Amino acid sequence: MTDFDGLVAVVTGGASGIGLATAELLSSRGAKVAALDINPDVKDPLLGIRTDVSDDESVQSAIAEVVEKFGRLDVVVNNAGIGAQGDVSANSDEEWNRVLNVNVVGMARVARAALPHLRNSPSAAIVNTCSIAAWAGLPQRVLYSASKGAVYGLTLAMAADHVREGIRVNAVAPGTADTPWVGRLLDSAPDPAAERAALEARQPHGRLVSADEVAGAIAYLASPLSGSTAGTILAVDGGMYGLRLRPKP
Repeated sequence: MTDFDGLVAVVTGGASGIGLATAELLSSRGAKVAALDINPDVKDPLLGIRTDVSDDESVQSAIAEVVEKFGRLDVVVNNAGIGAQGDVSANSDEEWNRVLNVNVVGMARVARAALPHLRNSPSAAIVNTCSIAAWAGLPQRVLYSASKGAVYGLTLAMAADHVREGIRVNAVAPGTADTPWVGRLLDSAPDPAAERAALEARQPHGRLVSADEVAGAIAYLASPLSGSTAGTILAVDGGMYGLRLRPKP
């Protein structure tokens, strides 16, 4: 499939997990792809650029480098994010500011830097990585859930602002995905095997979501073939959003 031929994409958090799977998929479908990451260790043909989405100067510099090298920018995948655990009393103001700065304001920084270039593209798209935590109350995830709820609202507002400019804005909302971050959470649990089993059972299809599955959804939303899809939050969660199954007998 070559629907991204001639297009240039940036993927934040593009050196691991969902970001890397997305960067590799877009590249395989014809895009020139820059992986923007704190640790941008990626293999050719991906271009790795060290980027801290919590710092505007770093973001502006990275976007400028992409455009200088490739001459254009068509697709932005806002995937960089960090996690947080605990109830509403568990995190300090400093931690709230740190997580929201990366997970929410970081997306705004990247989009803001990219907009002048996206306006020149005939196939402009922004895809934000949201989460089922935006609409499902998950235990011990207050701060993370608040950040992803903000991404949900951010996505819809951006879509309304830019759809008439020819810039489509959408988001994916993964369930619990089998990524390095989730792996670290499982490793830190008192009983990693039991915790994994609980996370798998929470999703109706009975397993963790794969990074490749989320990447496929991102590619769908970003593709020029999806030119009439805008303001959509696409669940990739094994049915968590809409299904209510009976308990297994």
